[in-house]
Amino acid sequence: MKPLILIANDDSISSKGIRVLTEIMSEMGEVVVIAPDTHQSGMGHAITMGAPLRVTETFDFGPQVKSYKCSGTPADCVKIGKHLILKDRNIDLVVSGINHGSNASISVLYSGTMSAAIEAAMEGIPAIGFSLCDFRADADFSHCHDFIIKISQQVLTHGLPKGLTLNVNFPEKSAEAPKGIKVVKQADAVYRERFAERKDPYGQPYYWMDGDIEHFDKGNNTDLDALAANYVSIVPIKYDLTDYDELREMQTWEL
Repeated sequence: MKPLILIANDDSISSKGIRVLTEIMSEMGEVVVIAPDTHQSGMGHAITMGAPLRVTETFDFGPQVKSYKCSGTPADCVKIGKHLILKDRNIDLVVSGINHGSNASISVLYSGTMSAAIEAAMEGIPAIGFSLCDFRADADFSHCHDFIIKISQQVLTHGLPKGLTLNVNFPEKSAEAPKGIKVVKQADAVYRERFAERKDPYGQPYYWMDGDIEHFDKGNNTDLDALAANYVSIVPIKYDLTDYDELREMQTWEL
């Protein structure tokens, strides 16, 4: 039997990235798409609690793919998929993306794309988040196809430990094909934000955030290093944020 694959994202159901991912995953199994009806980038692991969730079936992905748009967040979409749309079925794999823009390093904490994958991992479902280092709406995803098939097949074959998901980032399309895949650690980096003040038509100020990433451990086998060298990066991540070394140290405190 074909594996059952649930697809979500944070760039909305109308993004190019999710359409490309749906086409690729349809080569591997039965696909169901549940994605936000509006852009949800930077939502992190937010869930909807103070408002109703609306889920509407769409027919944008062809007759072979069941698809739904959801008024909630990326994490909501995975919850709706597991507990409502596919409540009587076993989901073999959740994939999220393909995100327009990098989710390497510290971006994983802000990412709705990765939070959808992490939500699946919390439910014990193998999950992968895919992102491309190109924010353009018409980004070229053509070099991602074979890597997505290879990585997804390995996860379907071997599974993943409960609570673990894969953060996969692709370098931007260039004249040179990606050199391969590197399994690496998350880079130690932060964003240095800038806030540009502008005026609306009524003369009232508003602010637009921009910034640059500051990388503290270059050359230390990180996702940012791999991407800079034109490799696909994979970081295995867990939602358990406990620092176990510090836990043992703090257990010696006189508290």
